[in-house]
Amino acid sequence: MNMIVKNVCLSAAIIGIGASTVQPALAQSGHHSMNDNKILNIAHRGGSGYAPEHTLPSYELGDEMGGDYIELDLQMTEDGKLIAMHDETLDRTTNGTGLVKDHTLEEIKKLDAGSWFNDMYPDKAKPEYNKLRVQTLEEIIQHFGKNKHYYIETKSPEVYPGMEEKLLKILDEYNLTRQNGPSSKVIIQSFSEASLQKVHGLNDNIPLVQLIDYKKDATITDEKLDHYEEYAVGLGMSYKKIDQDYVNKVREHGLLIHPYTVLEKEDMKRLIKWGVTGMFTNYPDRLDEVLHELKKKH
Repeated sequence: MNMIVKNVCLSAAIIGIGASTVQPALAQSGHHSMNDNKILNIAHRGGSGYAPEHTLPSYELGDEMGGDYIELDLQMTEDGKLIAMHDETLDRTTNGTGLVKDHTLEEIKKLDAGSWFNDMYPDKAKPEYNKLRVQTLEEIIQHFGKNKHYYIETKSPEVYPGMEEKLLKILDEYNLTRQNGPSSKVIIQSFSEASLQKVHGLNDNIPLVQLIDYKKDATITDEKLDHYEEYAVGLGMSYKKIDQDYVNKVREHGLLIHPYTVLEKEDMKRLIKWGVTGMFTNYPDRLDEVLHELKKKH
């Protein structure tokens, strides 16, 4: 186990993971001493089951509903500003069209980032969602402050040269990184190993999670897990692709495992039984309820 993983395990309580969930033996036995702080409730794009993803109302709901981390995806504008948006294009979640990288922040700020949600989910529509604005990373941090936890994904970093440097500069400016130990406020994730390796080279005190896109049922070798341990503290993948054995194997290597995107309580309960250390959900209130229910049983 590399030093950063050891440090994160030792300071798990600081990050909000809880010491017991970083012990592989517990994952093997299937027994957990339940505690709300031990399994991370990661608000996927905010409380995006209830509000337009990556907008302030969505992030606020995620926070209010028990989310331990505000999860946000980063894209970069033509003039080099980091914004919270899942897609490389503006089309799905705004009334704009085209690539984010071909538009300035000023242009993107004029777009409506909320009305699409009201149109798509009329039963959840609210007048205040109309004409919401796209947020920059800095605006989100300014809004929620440095005492919140941020789970940040570098999206399509190969499209945005310099994205990692800009991200770390902002995190440093807002005192969200530490020099002498793992960050307790930020986790950075990516499907791009190159992006994570770059961050690791720039600041090896930031916990990193390697996302994996499995086309079929997930399998993984000890060699691959040894490799991930060299720079990452955990892995993330679709919850639909994994099973108990997969979770056990990841945990035996001392790595955290945060599947995405879990919507139903039964799936949440099964994953917790398997020994995952957190999960992404559009409904952080549901996971919060599950964690409280399980806590009462133990």
